[in-house]
Parts: sequence; structure tokens; C-alpha cells
Amino acid sequence: MNSTYRTSLPLRFAAFVLVALSLIGCSALERKSAVPAQSLAKAQIAGLPSVRYLISTQAGVDAMVNDVIALEKSRGKNAFTGDANYLALSGGGDDGAFGAGLLVGWTKQGSRPSFNLVTGISTGALIAPFAYLGKDYDPLLQEVYTTIKPKDVYIERSILSGIFSDGLADSSPLYQLISKYVDANFLKKIAYEYDTNGRWLLIGTTNIDAGQPVIWNMGRIASIGTPASLELFRRIMLASASIPGAFPPVMFDFLLDEQVFQEMHVDGGASTQVFLYPASAAIKAKELGIQRRANRQVFIIRNSRLDPRWNETERRTLSVAGRAISQLIQTQGIGDLYRIYNTAINDQLGFNLAYIGSDFNEPHNEEFDTKYMNALFQYGYAQAIKGYPWSKHPPGFMNAFDTDGAKMIIKKTDTRSK
Repeated sequence: MNSTYRTSLPLRFAAFVLVALSLIGCSALERKSAVPAQSLAKAQIAGLPSVRYLISTQAGVDAMVNDVIALEKSRGKNAFTGDANYLALSGGGDDGAFGAGLLVGWTKQGSRPSFNLVTGISTGALIAPFAYLGKDYDPLLQEVYTTIKPKDVYIERSILSGIFSDGLADSSPLYQLISKYVDANFLKKIAYEYDTNGRWLLIGTTNIDAGQPVIWNMGRIASIGTPASLELFRRIMLASASIPGAFPPVMFDFLLDEQVFQEMHVDGGASTQVFLYPASAAIKAKELGIQRRANRQVFIIRNSRLDPRWNETERRTLSVAGRAISQLIQTQGIGDLYRIYNTAINDQLGFNLAYIGSDFNEPHNEEFDTKYMNALFQYGYAQAIKGYPWSKHPPGFMNAFDTDGAKMIIKKTDTRSK
């Protein structure tokens, strides 16, 4: 992200934490009891069973693999045929304009494939359903990522109000924006692609009670086709983009032995900045002898930069804390790329990475700055139109990076395809 945006949210969150610590004795907002740790796998949403995977457990991974097998069996002779292309969309706030522009430009350039699997985290979760449905939704992506303003995403609360609530901002405008586009007809299209063509759409959130990442099978949710499934679909998208401390968490009711419990979910970026599928799922598939497509490619769109941004930090508690949180997010994101690369090598996938280059330096004046987002959309679009030079390795794997102030220089051993 642009350094201004990277710093502002962590600073506000750091302020939130420090003030909250001083008010530990104050009462919290009411909620239903959390799903007990030992019962996480058993709990189900009423009327919507088996729609998520607890991928930090072997049982969760096995459930995902079994669902892949069942879906492919239902497709008969069409199962596991042809090439496979996977798309992984990272978090990044308003930097999602880069991914939106890249996808729209990729369509215009003419080589954008239909994706067998699309995954999304945070802003990537907001893009993912539209990227999944393809070029017909390019105009919507362009509209959203070039016209929205802060008021279309959140209503800011005062620090004191935020402390006694569950977030520094009210995210109801974002939910309304999601609901504007994600309706019953939209879900029917996703259900068709899942049931008929065996295409997967996965969105990640974080169960903050359990401290675990959760992957939601959005195709299965869409195929249930009830008003409750539509509501769940929208709320999962909202949860994945709900920055903890900044936006309220999203509460999901679960049934366990006819008792109602709740899970508290926040931004999937609290667990990972981008994901493909668990490496252990590929290992399990091999053990079971599941047929795999011969040519498989993963395309990762990182809605952020790779180079570290130099920024003189004020010698103040909040400035230092905010800068440290920014660095943690940056480092986690690069680590996620290495994790996906390792999976790609072991599972014989082609690795393709896109990201915001160090040559993009549009000023960023506020969160969801329309001028900035327009410039970033056009930046991604222009690169895609001329054929995006996808990197074939994560940063620093086959080349070294030198920093000179805030500028990153990629040496001649850069492995981007020409």
C-alpha cells in the first residue's frame, strides 16, 4: 500500500489498543457464548451445513479434499479435463484498485483465462466473486474501484465511541455496497459455475475467538439458494474486509447440540494476506491418487507493493507502534508469497505474481481516496493491456533487491517473464 495509508490505519489501531488497555475494567458489548474450542468442527450454521473449512486442522483439510472429489464425481466425464488456472487475490484496502484495473485490462488484452479456482482475502474478497464470474463484471469492478469514497465504506466514530463499541468505524455502508451488487440472481450464477463447471470460489476470514483462519466455500453457499445463504454470502464478504479494531467484527450464529453459540470473525488478513489452498490438501490428493490436470497455473495479484517504503518515524509511542504494525503486515505478505511458491513447486504449478511496482507514486491523501484509486486502476490496466510481465518467483528468490531511500532497484537477474 501507499505509505500514508499503511501508516494511518495501524496508527489509529495502536491508539485504540492503548486507550482500550487503560479501560480494561469497563464492560464489553454483549454477545452469545463462543463456540467451545473442542467443538469448532462440529458446530454448523442452521440450514447451511458444511460450508467452511478449518484449514489449520487435518480434519478441515480432509473435508475440503473430500468435497473436491464429490464435486468432480458429479461432473462425470467432464471431471479434471483441460488446463487449470487459479487466481489468488490479496488484501490491500483501496489498493484493490490495482487488482481491479489489472483484471479489466487483462480482459481487454485478450488472454485472461476462466479461473477454476478464485480465492480472496479482505479487498481481494470483495473483488473475488466478480473476477470469478468473468468479463461481464469488469464494468462493475471499474465502477466500484474508481468511484467510491470513504462514506461509501464506513462511518467514522470518535475514539471514545470506538472504545466503547467494537470498532473505530461503522462498516454498514460497506455492507450496503456489497448488497447492492450481490443479490439472488448473482448467487444463481455462482451456483451454476460451481455445480455445473466445478469451479471453486473461496474467501478467507479469521475466527478471532479460536485464532484460526477459516475458508468459506462460497460456491456451496450460493448453491443452497435460500435467503439465509444470500445473507451469509454477503456477511462473509464483509467479515473478510473487517479490519480488527477499525471495523466491527461480524458475528455468526452456530448450532451445537441444539444450543446457539457465536463465532466472531474479522479480516482474513489477520491470518494471511493471500492464500491458494493448503499444501496439505495437495499432499492428501496425491495420497488418494486423485487425478490432476496436466497444465496448472496460479496467478497471484498482490494489491500492494513489494519494496519497503522508507518513512522517517516520529519518536512517539503511536508512531513507532504504527510503523511496526505496518512492517509486520508487509513481512507477513511476502512470507505468504513464499508459502504459495513452495506449494506451487511441490504441486507442479506454474507461479505468476503481479504487484504494485515502485514506479507508482501517486499521492495518497486519505483512505479510499478516489483520485488515488483512479490512478492505481489505470496503472494496473495499462500494464495488463500491453501484457503484464508476471514474476515467476517471489521477491528475492532469484535476485537481490537494493534500496536507496524509498526506491527499490531490481537487478538484471530479475526473473519476470519478458
